[in-house]
Amino acid sequence: MSNSAIEVSGLRKTYGDKVVLDGIDLNVRAGTIFSLLGPNGAGKTTTVNVLSTLMKADGGTVRVAGHDVATEAKAVRAAIGVTGQFAAVDELLTGRENLELMVDLNGVDDGKRTVAALLERFDLTEAAQKSASTYSGGMRRKLDLAMTLVGNPRIIFLDEPTTGLDPRSRRTMWSIIRDLVADGVTIFLTTQYLEEADQLADRIAVLDQGRLVAQGTPDELKRQLPGTHVRLRFTTVAELGAAARLFTDAARDEETLTLRVPSDGGTKSLRALLDSLDEHALAAEEFSVHTPDLDDVFLALTGHATEVLAK
Repeated sequence: MSNSAIEVSGLRKTYGDKVVLDGIDLNVRAGTIFSLLGPNGAGKTTTVNVLSTLMKADGGTVRVAGHDVATEAKAVRAAIGVTGQFAAVDELLTGRENLELMVDLNGVDDGKRTVAALLERFDLTEAAQKSASTYSGGMRRKLDLAMTLVGNPRIIFLDEPTTGLDPRSRRTMWSIIRDLVADGVTIFLTTQYLEEADQLADRIAVLDQGRLVAQGTPDELKRQLPGTHVRLRFTTVAELGAAARLFTDAARDEETLTLRVPSDGGTKSLRALLDSLDEHALAAEEFSVHTPDLDDVFLALTGHATEVLAK
């Protein structure tokens, strides 16, 4: 039995003469967080719309929860939940009434218990009787996600779920997302915030101009860039000098007694570096690996500064 929650092969989507998605291949393992990154207009929301049956593809195959989105759309919809960057909350209703509406639409048994449990889980019990129009942005996002969970989906598409939230509300959402994955839910996340993807995602794909330009874990993507280095700190200038003679491409800082040795950060190269120190009876007091962050990765892959991702 496949451990894939989402399988995408050769996905294409065009609008007239404009190619929005140009042969996308993705595989998302069940019970993980997969993040799709890209500048505005790269095709992220179009990808979510196709995967969640809201839009038909022009080519390729897509299977979600084991079902073909083109021929088994109803089965796909029964297995997924979708939360967009604009909360789909009815502001004329209270928080409780919004959840009760979703319970009725989904035909959930024991609806009262479901509503009470979701209000408690998302820390909305005290505000349950208040109109959703009085909720803060963070509260609306939590209510929106709670509404999505009414049908107990095993796969949730989160399309820029924290856009516009303050840092505290964003971190609250991160905690909720991690809890969902701990319960076995698969999360497909698009986000404008590189830190968010770095903090949450098991795997990341970078989409640019309709094509995937990279895939991997956050650490794998960072290691692809030059700039990764091992930082060694010694106790004496003599030790620093001896180590610098071993690694002629390293940069030394006598004030801090540190040596920066270019490296890919992999275990094989790290072992060779440490073995070389040991052979020459040298020992670093401190040892750490420093890699570029996702901002560097994004800029290198797309040519766009991260300001493109901020509103």
